Amino acid sequence: MTRSDLTPELAARFAAIALGHVRREYPNKPDHVLAGPEDARTPRDLHPVFYGSYDWHSCVHSYWMLARLLRRFPSLPHAADIRALFDEQFVADKIAVECAYLASPRARGFKRPYGWAWLLKLAEELHLHDDQRRSQVLTPLADAFAQRFRDFLPLATYPVRVGTHFNTAFGLRMAADYAAVTRDDALMALLRDTGRRWYGGDTDCPAWGEPSGDDFLSSALIEAECMRRLLSGDEFLPWFDRFLPRLADSAPETLFRPATVSDRTDGKIAHLDGLNLSRAWCWRSLSAALPPGDSRRALVEDAAARHLTAGLPHIAGDYMGEHWLASFAVLALEG
Repeated sequence: MTRSDLTPELAARFAAIALGHVRREYPNKPDHVLAGPEDARTPRDLHPVFYGSYDWHSCVHSYWMLARLLRRFPSLPHAADIRALFDEQFVADKIAVECAYLASPRARGFKRPYGWAWLLKLAEELHLHDDQRRSQVLTPLADAFAQRFRDFLPLATYPVRVGTHFNTAFGLRMAADYAAVTRDDALMALLRDTGRRWYGGDTDCPAWGEPSGDDFLSSALIEAECMRRLLSGDEFLPWFDRFLPRLADSAPETLFRPATVSDRTDGKIAHLDGLNLSRAWCWRSLSAALPPGDSRRALVEDAAARHLTAGLPHIAGDYMGEHWLASFAVLALEG
C-alpha cells in the first residue's frame, strides 16, 4: 500500500456524504443535561455550528473531514459547497454560542475526551489552510477545549481503556496533532507526560477483551498509536516491543482478524465497521514506525489491508454508520 490511498474519487464520495448530514438536525442524540424545563431546547439552538450528523462529536469530525478533503483536493467537485458551508457556519456569533454552552457547570464533562479531541483535530486542520479566517474564528472554542485537557489530565489518575468515546489514548493522540501544529509546547509536554504515566509500564498486552460488541477503537492499537505519536522513535520502539512482544507471531490473534458486523441498522453494532477502519489506521501508522527490514512490517501492513477491505464497502447505506464512518475511512486511507 502507498502511504495514502485516498483518491479524488473517494474524496468526492465522502464529501457528498458529509454534506448530506452536517446540517441534518434530526434524528439527533444530544448529550445535554437539563436543570429545568428552560433547558429543553433544540440541537440547533444549543449548538448552532455542530447540530447535525446525529450527534455533536460526529458533526465535528465530519467538518474535520470536509476541511481535510478541501485542503487535499482543492478542485474537488464539492469544493464550492464546502467553502459556502464554512462561510455560513464558522462565524463569530455562532462559535460564541458554542463557547457559552461549555461555560455552564453542567457541561464540565461534555464530550470528554472524544469530542474534545476531534474539536482540536478540526482546529489543527483549519490551522493548516492557506485561508486563516475560519481558523481564527474557531480559535476561542479550540482554546476552551485545550484548557479542558490542561485542567483534566492532572486530575485523571487512571486511563480509560474502552473501545468507545471514553478512550483516553485516542484523546491524547489527536490532541497531540493540535499541540504540534500550534506549537503549544506546554500542552504537548502534558500530553506526553500523561501518556508515559498512564501507559509507559504496560507490557505484553493480551487484547483478550477485543472486540467488544460496540467497539469502534481497538484499546490495544490506539494505545500503541498514541505512544507512537507522543514518544520519540528511540523511546517508542522499545516500549512497543514490550507492549506487543509476540507481534512477529501474529499475536494477539484477535488484533489481526477484522470484526464481523451482523446488523448495520443497529447503531452500537455498526460501531464495528468503525473498528475495522480505525484498526487499519493504527496498523498503517505503526508499520511506518517500524525500522526498514523489520519482518513485522509485512504482517502489520497485511493486517491493515484486510481491515481496510472489511470496512470501506460500508461507509454508507444506513444512517447509523453513514453519519460518521467516512471520517474514519479518511484516517485509515491517509495512514
